[in-house]
Amino acid sequence: MTLIRAALVALVLSSVAVAAEPAKGVPRIGVLWPNPPATFEPIRQRLSELGYAEGRNISFEYRWAEGRLGDLPELAAELVRLKVDLIVTLAPPATIAAKNATQTIPIVFVAIGDPVAGGLVASLARPGGNLTGTTRMLSEMSVKHLEFLKQTVPSLSRVAILWNPTNSSHGPALKAVESAATLHSIQVQSFEVRSPAELTGIFTAIGRARAGGVLFLADPIFFIHLDRMAELAAENRLPAVSNFTQFVKLGGLMGYAPSLRDEFRQAAGHIDKILKGAKAGDLPVEQPTKFELAINLKTAKALGVTIPQSLLLTADQVIE
Repeated sequence: MTLIRAALVALVLSSVAVAAEPAKGVPRIGVLWPNPPATFEPIRQRLSELGYAEGRNISFEYRWAEGRLGDLPELAAELVRLKVDLIVTLAPPATIAAKNATQTIPIVFVAIGDPVAGGLVASLARPGGNLTGTTRMLSEMSVKHLEFLKQTVPSLSRVAILWNPTNSSHGPALKAVESAATLHSIQVQSFEVRSPAELTGIFTAIGRARAGGVLFLADPIFFIHLDRMAELAAENRLPAVSNFTQFVKLGGLMGYAPSLRDEFRQAAGHIDKILKGAKAGDLPVEQPTKFELAINLKTAKALGVTIPQSLLLTADQVIE
């Protein structure tokens, strides 16, 4: 009787496994992701709305770096060896790894600060090659961060900027902020960050430099460690503005950015078009259509700063 039961269990498990396998000819999407898996969910949801069901008419090969950016080149090479039909990437490190791994498999990137300046595409209107996706307009966003900080701290004369020199979007964004800072008579003190282990020492250096505020350019290092960024800003009593609105929920002062959820849904639209025959290089890079401002009044009070009424009235989220 035990043998019969075991055979039946094995048969059921075998049937489930077969059912879970995608049908032959179903397109396979390679997912090259530096951030936690949950952040990919908006793309899956939008593809479902567009009629794609995993295992039936689409399948995924997931490669999560989980913050280990040095693993991305090998993970990209794995996806190429698997001969996936398309690769979707998040942020410059993953996108560059995919671009270096293949010039033929279509690549759809998400949340790239400046894909033209970073050498990923020829132009936003006609990307060319095998890449397209969405841009965060990082240079423009970072200048807005500086302006918000100046409005909140009118006496601001020194601002610290955290940036990652290995991020292809950061050089142009840093220059844009420096130019804007000159117009406001603000001195920019830039601090290079290549790994999260450097953050504590860098914030100590910012405190010694007597910066009146801090902003950090969008990067996987900062996103994955947003909670630590908020803690360090609070410990050093620094008004901080981020390109991630989630920063405010963790105790940061302000966050201003394009809607990340909208960016992911735009990327899903690109995936849909490519699977239906479009060439990646012919699809314009999508620019943000919705921007979100989040403000933490508790943090403002703790820092002794007053948020201008003009910002409060336009904020999408205010934590009191």
